[in-house]
Amino acid sequence: MKKNWIVSLLTVFIVSIMLSACSNGEDKNTITFWTPLTGDDGAYMDQIVKSYNETNPEFKVKHVVTADMYTKISTVLNSGKGIPDLAIIHADRVPGYVKQGALEPIETAISGQPEIKEENYLPQAWSTGNIGGTQYTVPLDIHANTMYYNKDLLKKYSVESFLDDNVVTIDEMLSLQGKLDEGQYVVNDALLGWVILAQVQDLGGDIQENGKPAVDTPVMKQAFENVKKIADAGLMTPFGEDGYLMFQSGNVLFSTDGTWTSTAHAAVEGLNFGVTNIYSPTPDKFTNRASSHLFAMLGNEKRTNEKEAGIGAFLEYVRENSMEWAKAGQIVASKQVIENPEFQNYMQSFFTANQQEIDSLYIYTYEYYPYVAEAVDTYCADIVRGNVDLDETLKTMQKFVEDKIAESSKTTTN
Repeated sequence: MKKNWIVSLLTVFIVSIMLSACSNGEDKNTITFWTPLTGDDGAYMDQIVKSYNETNPEFKVKHVVTADMYTKISTVLNSGKGIPDLAIIHADRVPGYVKQGALEPIETAISGQPEIKEENYLPQAWSTGNIGGTQYTVPLDIHANTMYYNKDLLKKYSVESFLDDNVVTIDEMLSLQGKLDEGQYVVNDALLGWVILAQVQDLGGDIQENGKPAVDTPVMKQAFENVKKIADAGLMTPFGEDGYLMFQSGNVLFSTDGTWTSTAHAAVEGLNFGVTNIYSPTPDKFTNRASSHLFAMLGNEKRTNEKEAGIGAFLEYVRENSMEWAKAGQIVASKQVIENPEFQNYMQSFFTANQQEIDSLYIYTYEYYPYVAEAVDTYCADIVRGNVDLDETLKTMQKFVEDKIAESSKTTTN
């Protein structure tokens, strides 16, 4: 019995070693890939990864959808443990991460992939990952604020002409004051903060001056005043109501949500809708505030050169085979995909139909943009509805951003 016990113990020991070796081998030959894609878009990315792994690459990819990803990134970077090999981050995160030394240049991973280069991607998606002449990211997409319209309501109120030049102006919207049936509205307040930031660009402004945040400015004030005119005229969906759902129920002419929601609108039975640009104060210029999902490598000394080459191979596959991502309502960044006739089947192809539309996709790259966006999102609804004083609130927003920057700088120093 003693002999049998020793044999059994040795067997367990050997098996444990073998399992450990297999586990280590799997980690060594697997690219751990984090994304914040917690919605339906995560399933589309799963499919891309699955299709890639079916090609039997040397390094397979493991897609991990990570809720609260940016908090977890900070945690693993501070501990040095559990750092993913590859991640998708948003464009506005790049400047801050580079400043903190949190990103590794992507150039080493793509050095063996000659087609992963600037001219093969939408220009603003590629350039947002270039800091000081070094490329830190490869773009997956551009996702933008957009304006859907209800075709039946435009016809009902005889205003199809608003779309003749693909620019709906604020004055055109105001012309409907007093002409709509009770319970119907010209526009909702979906992604209102994004709309405000688009107006800033339309007015020739910016959110920074010489690297300092510029929130309490005449241009920002004018942007709010322009949008406030619509609400003051009773043409915007009521404060506190879900304007997005009101559009889907057929009671709103225009919905200013995102390219990614085209799939949700398409699922609504009887909703006869199309897509155009975000409304503008002038027919001469229009802006669709946008962002981008970018592939990036977080700093990780344990990542081998061979694994980085494997990451490059995966990114090249995505460049050629990301039509699946268009199903998620995204404007794919790869020109090979968007120039494929199949891409025209997707509503967001409107934004790559010509150079003017491509140029309208504006991505803010200011280092402290996330704080500016947070301030705008926090206060915009109350400003537009007249619940607060505009001048005083702009001062509050300016201080909000400055305090966030000071807090961030203190944290980074510590």
